[in-house]
Amino acid sequence: MADSARRTGRPRSAAADRAILDATRSALVELGWGGLTMGDVAMRAGVAKTTLYRRWTNKSEMVVDAVAVLFDELELPDRGSLRADVEGVVLSFAALLERPEAKTALMAVVAEATRDEALRARIRTAIVERQKRLVVTGRRRAQARGELPPDAPGPEGAAAADRAADLIFDVIAGAVVHRSLVSAQRVTPAWARALTALLLHGLSPASGPATDPASDPTPGGSGGA
Repeated sequence: MADSARRTGRPRSAAADRAILDATRSALVELGWGGLTMGDVAMRAGVAKTTLYRRWTNKSEMVVDAVAVLFDELELPDRGSLRADVEGVVLSFAALLERPEAKTALMAVVAEATRDEALRARIRTAIVERQKRLVVTGRRRAQARGELPPDAPGPEGAAAADRAADLIFDVIAGAVVHRSLVSAQRVTPAWARALTALLLHGLSPASGPATDPASDPTPGGSGGA
């Protein structure tokens, strides 16, 4: 949360934090970014307005944290293979973005961040960097299975692993966000399989028929994907 390590006084209340962030998301869905105020959130959460300002400097920071706790719900259970792990996290992420509070809050902060470098930095810290844990976990698991080669030793190997995690996260998150929020298309199991095949095999013939989303009869989007 905003500057909590530098603040003094009474200990933070976890219950108040949850109430505030819940209220922030519900207010965003009902009022939109322009209608959202710190005062309205305080009233909905049943706390004093000063309680909010002890935690966050402005509503942008508060909304980012409200989004971040939703993303923290994402997990990566071991599904037995790299392919299954990737497909699973794609579908889980898409399901999260289908929730009105997640969709509205994420689109709001991204739009505001185009004009606010400090907000962009906060999004990177509170959401992007925290969620890269899923990529790191998935890569290590695949390496242990022998599906991916081990990282090279030393600082250069660690740096290369970090770059790989960054790229994998950007590809998966970017594709799902674009499909769900920009194109307004459903992320179906067939689309998740196609994205996973592309990620694992690139544009080589090895990607095979799984790259054809039209094979999925699920309604929604062109070809049912």
